[in-house]
Amino acid sequence: MISWRKHYKQTLIAIGLLLSTSASFYGQDGDPKNGEKLFKANCTACHALDKQVIGPPLKGVVERVKTEGGKDRDWLHKWIKDNKALRASGDKYANEIFEKFNKTEMLQFPNLTEKDIDDILAFTTNPPAPEPEPTATTATDTAAAAPADKTTTNVVIISLLAIAGLLVWILLKLRQLVKLGQSEDLAGLNATRVRSFSEIYEKYHYIGKGLLAILAILATYGIWNWIMWIGVYKGYKPDQPIYFSHKIHAGEQKIDCQLCHSSAKYGKVSEIPSMNVCMNCHRTISEYNAKHYMEPGKDKAFYDGEIQKIYQHTGWDPAKQQYTGKTEPVEWTRIHNMPDFVYFNHSQHVVAGEQAIINSFNKKNPNNKIDVVCKACHGKIDTMNVVQMANDFTMGWCIECHRTTEVDMNNGYNKEYFKNLHDKLKKQYPKDGGKITVDAIGGLECGKCHY
Repeated sequence: MISWRKHYKQTLIAIGLLLSTSASFYGQDGDPKNGEKLFKANCTACHALDKQVIGPPLKGVVERVKTEGGKDRDWLHKWIKDNKALRASGDKYANEIFEKFNKTEMLQFPNLTEKDIDDILAFTTNPPAPEPEPTATTATDTAAAAPADKTTTNVVIISLLAIAGLLVWILLKLRQLVKLGQSEDLAGLNATRVRSFSEIYEKYHYIGKGLLAILAILATYGIWNWIMWIGVYKGYKPDQPIYFSHKIHAGEQKIDCQLCHSSAKYGKVSEIPSMNVCMNCHRTISEYNAKHYMEPGKDKAFYDGEIQKIYQHTGWDPAKQQYTGKTEPVEWTRIHNMPDFVYFNHSQHVVAGEQAIINSFNKKNPNNKIDVVCKACHGKIDTMNVVQMANDFTMGWCIECHRTTEVDMNNGYNKEYFKNLHDKLKKQYPKDGGKITVDAIGGLECGKCHY
């Protein structure tokens, strides 16, 4: 009897421990670190841990569905894999969530395994603490810097003493000169000295006229050079009302230029993208988390503030996840602006001349090759935090490009359009083995660019 009671007590203790362990680890079965990777890859487009984006915040979602709907982990597995099928089955709680969030369809993830979902749920239940960022200065750095500071102080003191000695020497020399000026020998020299500018000019008038002629030539050249560079603003990079880094978007994130500047391929002008284009991404990206890259002098708060400017101008309420209808226009500062008398068509260069321009540029710049045609004129835009005018954009600059860029005569359009002129052009322009450049097909005609 005593033995039975003893085993009975041990069994109850074991069951209690099992239940308490199960309760404490409810929703935490899985690898939170792997769950974090899966969460960022699959969930961050619509969800965040601690705030509502398109969908609800997911921190503590396991406990929340248990409290609100009496649902367990298996229900979450079904919801994540195919929430549409779960709603279609008549699940009341699933349909309540669908209605609560404006009937926004959640993506289905049949590709996620049971373990993957467990890892994600473990991450939402117990997210790993962020790794501490390295401090700018450590104790070792401070100790190492102390001797350097002492050395610098000694150098400064020695330099000041040397300057003081030099000043004393100069004062002594000046005193000697004053004494010399009071001597009889110097008075005799003063009697023979030229006393006016007219006397100097009379004595050296040929040299004077030559110098005046040189100065006139230099002045004329300077004025001419200044006139020729009016309107050339290479290097111009104004600050914009909303900070936009092409290095982050086109460089770090590899976003295609034409995703934002869509009319560059099909229109005459490459327009400034609408703010709604920005909102395609920034509707869900409300803060800057790319800690691996920040421009010197700027921190996370700066980048987050610029994203908030986008919301302000588009009238987006991130808390309610909806537009307020109150928008504000953005007064961008234009950088590239052709004169009114110049005709330039982006689509002609981006479509018809794309490969020819890339090949010509890379041939002339083997150590600075480009991969997209935009960079031939606008420079390595994917390395610029602040966009600047990368080239002169003068008439001579354009003509030089037309004279050196070879036309692809095997291109379907060119091959058909220049069918009867092909052989004639090869004979007329025999340079480089019959290669035909843009100037040979009308690239230097005035009416092509001026009208």
